[in-house]
Amino acid sequence: MSITGYRHTAILVSDLSRSEWFYGEVLGLTRVERPLNFPGTWYQIGGMQLHLIVSESPSRDLASEKWGRNPHVAFGIDDLDDMLNRLQAADCPVQRSASGRPALFTRDPDGNVIELSAE
Repeated sequence: MSITGYRHTAILVSDLSRSEWFYGEVLGLTRVERPLNFPGTWYQIGGMQLHLIVSESPSRDLASEKWGRNPHVAFGIDDLDDMLNRLQAADCPVQRSASGRPALFTRDPDGNVIELSAE
């Protein structure tokens, strides 16, 4: 038996327009339309998609109190310095990886931990 998957991940958000600003404008993800009528917003990231789902009270289980620990959402990026400049220009909190590897950690508008890694 062969199983093929449609890869995507979902993040719960309370304010869709604020989250669209963060993921689209700050992180620079490409918005895509889904053929089915799923609520929320979809972004293309390489071979997968990110689905922002609106929830009145997003689960804080997606975010860790200690940055860089699970659970968090990780994205690979080409230019870490450019991303650092974008995050700082948008007044987003940012922390470099404590291990010294090329990675940044930030939080989206709902407090979900986002890892941006050059590895």
